[in-house]
Amino acid sequence: MSVMVDLYHNRVLELAADIPHVGSLADAHGSATKVSRICGSTVRVDVKLSEDGNTVEAIAVDPKACALGQAATAILAEHAVGATYDELVTVRDELRAMLKDGSEPPRGRFYELRHLEGVRDYPPRHASTMLAFEAILEAIETARTSRAAAADALPAA
Repeated sequence: MSVMVDLYHNRVLELAADIPHVGSLADAHGSATKVSRICGSTVRVDVKLSEDGNTVEAIAVDPKACALGQAATAILAEHAVGATYDELVTVRDELRAMLKDGSEPPRGRFYELRHLEGVRDYPPRHASTMLAFEAILEAIETARTSRAAAADALPAA
């Protein structure tokens, strides 16, 4: 099979062509942009979090990436609302293990990442496939840091 068929099969192209929540959140609690040094792909993620800072309540994405990065971003954007930080860390780690170690794809709401299993045979594509998941975790961490700094700045009661 050619690289085109292995990597860019119909479902990957469908996902890349139909990314939900594209744009930005004007009132985002946190934002992050990740860049692949190998190919120059970028993905920006904005998030709004629950009051406890643990659950994604809203997401916006701005991918400027290859079809693989866009497909991964589409899967993230479709299923991130309602996900906890710990769940997203687990999914990121499972995606990385799928690509680098040949592990099983993530399960649960992010199971469509299985469509990216073919990427494991093309290490230069791993970074762009991971961008959205790295970006959302950094955006959540940024939101938590900002929230903590704001709480520390409040006068004592």
